[in-house]
Amino acid sequence: MNDRDSRHGRRDVNDRDGWDDRRTEVLVTSAALAAALARPAPPALLDVRWTLAEPDGRPAYLAGHLPGAVFVDLERELAGPPSPRHGRHPLPAPADLQAAARRWGVRAGQDVVVYDDAGGTSAARAWWLLRWAGLPGVRILDGGLAAWRAAGERVDTGPVDPPPGDVVLPLAAGTAGPGLPTADADAVAHWAGVLLDARAGERYRGEVEPVDPRAGHIPGAVSAPTTENLAASGAFRPPAELRERFAALGAAGGAPVAVYCGSGVTAAHEVAALASVGIPAALYPGSWSQWSADPDRPAATGG
Repeated sequence: MNDRDSRHGRRDVNDRDGWDDRRTEVLVTSAALAAALARPAPPALLDVRWTLAEPDGRPAYLAGHLPGAVFVDLERELAGPPSPRHGRHPLPAPADLQAAARRWGVRAGQDVVVYDDAGGTSAARAWWLLRWAGLPGVRILDGGLAAWRAAGERVDTGPVDPPPGDVVLPLAAGTAGPGLPTADADAVAHWAGVLLDARAGERYRGEVEPVDPRAGHIPGAVSAPTTENLAASGAFRPPAELRERFAALGAAGGAPVAVYCGSGVTAAHEVAALASVGIPAALYPGSWSQWSADPDRPAATGG
């Protein structure tokens, strides 16, 4: 195992269909991360605490985080200004994302690991955005803070203020197009493949709608709650289980896959889970918050 493979948590195995290789392009274990942090060129650590009920994750971050981890404000740094036209968490401008990454201290050529305390469901937004902007070496800490604690690793308190970084995001620099695909409202309205709704089942069915203008789902979408990507421990389910899950949803047969949620946050987690078993998927960034705000867009209810 060479140094780069070790940094990214690769294992010297020949798993069926290469699932382990695909998984380690998306996820890193606590053991592999601890080893990487002990090396002369450690990855940057980004703490992305956020939930719909508690959007300000800074107090939780200050109470305990991975050593050297920098807090990332999802509302302000991982999204553009909200509006009915664009949704609650539209994509930030690439230049703004690059400026944020430099505030986080990310350096050119440096790997990045993102995590949270909710199974990666908010950290995946940072993973997706940085990959979308063309940064390849970004991974999610599998199991997040709980897995790190369970491994007996150190947790620090208080803020971390790193020196400014110098990372260049290819999308911001204009040297490359998006590294991950997106789909807009018109595209998902006529999606020729499989459209997955990553919200909770009751929101998909239209039984409740706690935040967006209307209840229901995009006609033709399949209910695929993000939380079902995770085991009870908060880690991603094993590759065989994920592959079986997505096959049952119709997303493992080679048809184009797109994913949405409420505002493009937890859908990124579903894109990550799909990528970990070799299934590419487009993200609909506006998601239900944009769709439901347009009275000309139909809403379906029920199962």
